[in-house]
Amino acid sequence: MRHQLYLSKTKYCKSVQCPKILWLDQYKPEYAIETAKDSVLETGTEVGELARNLFGLYQNVEFNKDLNIMIEKTKQLLNQKPNIITEASFKYQNNFCSIDILKNDLDGLTIYEVKSSTQIHDIYLDDISYQVYILKNLGYSIKSANIIYLNSQYERKGSLELDKLFTIKEVTDITLSKQLEISSRLKELSNLLNEKEPIKEIGIHCAIPYSCPYWNYCTSSLPKPNIFQIRNMQNKTKFKLYHQGIYQYKDLLTANINEKYKQQIEFELENKDPFIDKQAIKEFLDTLTYPLYFLDFETYQQAIPEYDGVRPYMQIPFQYSLHYIEKKKGSLLHKEFLAESGIDPRRTLASQLVKDIPKNACILAYNMSFEKTVIKNLAKLYPNLKEHLLNIHDHIKDLMIPFLNRKYYCKEMQGSYSIKYVLPALFPNDPALDYHNLEKIHNGSEAMTEFANLSQKSIQEQQEIRTCLLEYCKLDTYAMVKIWEKLEAIISETKNT
Repeated sequence: MRHQLYLSKTKYCKSVQCPKILWLDQYKPEYAIETAKDSVLETGTEVGELARNLFGLYQNVEFNKDLNIMIEKTKQLLNQKPNIITEASFKYQNNFCSIDILKNDLDGLTIYEVKSSTQIHDIYLDDISYQVYILKNLGYSIKSANIIYLNSQYERKGSLELDKLFTIKEVTDITLSKQLEISSRLKELSNLLNEKEPIKEIGIHCAIPYSCPYWNYCTSSLPKPNIFQIRNMQNKTKFKLYHQGIYQYKDLLTANINEKYKQQIEFELENKDPFIDKQAIKEFLDTLTYPLYFLDFETYQQAIPEYDGVRPYMQIPFQYSLHYIEKKKGSLLHKEFLAESGIDPRRTLASQLVKDIPKNACILAYNMSFEKTVIKNLAKLYPNLKEHLLNIHDHIKDLMIPFLNRKYYCKEMQGSYSIKYVLPALFPNDPALDYHNLEKIHNGSEAMTEFANLSQKSIQEQQEIRTCLLEYCKLDTYAMVKIWEKLEAIISETKNT
């Protein structure tokens, strides 16, 4: 039985990345590790629906599982020109597309593809070029093809200004230049589903433009550990070495790579004991003073800014945890803040923060650039709190430094200085420090998503999620306390020997 390959915009873009994805989707979908998040899809939908209002009144083609109904509705609306049609749907041979916004004028059609990104990626050009291909082959006259995307510099002040929030870029010439490429690709794909599994060497296309869900499947035969377990090395470098046949750890030891990567490899292959530069750790700890605070923020983002002073995808702080010790050998104390949902959390959070952290206190953060950026943005927003906030900003030190600089390293860190790797490496058997033991929220992405959607939940669900948010953020700063204590213990042991 012959199988026909029906292509939507999404499927076509998958074929641009790697045709094998389409074959695997058809015959081995169980091997896919899904990488797309529901929140990302929801954001794209929200941005797309808002962009429809850029050109005034519009008529929408409602989604229907029967694509023929959408196509027929589109034909009816096209006869009512001039008008604006959203989700206008077309089919040419086995190729289908729904166009985000279609301007239907007397002298031709103008296509608008809406993206929730703040920049144009190459795959977006393939996406809209595929739409142009379908319409041109159906005999429609196309005036122009355009991509609508978010302006990262737009800062909301009062009512939302759509003409400033969105940027429109004409890409007609690029789409026309891709027409032969599309035709050639479609011919190559025509028998894809009737052939054996395609042989496709792994390469940079596995990571760009999206992480391939079949990565584990396609690399299952590679010996482990291999170059793809090296953290923080650029993908381009990894694949270059891989194609040179240099990807096993033993081969990488003699390759021209950064020494920090070789350190990870050596510790893994030789099962080395931890490397601890006690002098460097002591020098770091000597910069800390009491009272000592441990600070961690949680933030979320809005593609469409809801509050004044917010730009698309700007980090909006909604929560913090604060462990602190007032004097040497003092008790460990804790304070926390979690904003109410559905309102701008920044003013209340900033006001509480300056109450909870006195001026000139020594503050530890893990990867302090994040916390400092959040505080700096708050200081710009609230002049009456600026002096105190900037005082906090200027007294933050980074607990990540000893691990970033490899002054403390062990193989269990797997080449990473992230707290999510450092913590279990230092405390491998402590359930109280295991993020996997938390309920519902185990990382910053989950915290961001849950808070962003909190107001849509029932009262009981909100209470449960708020409890989980507090426990997660509290563990972040408690983890910092334990790491600091570990470093202190190393120096104390040195003094006593």
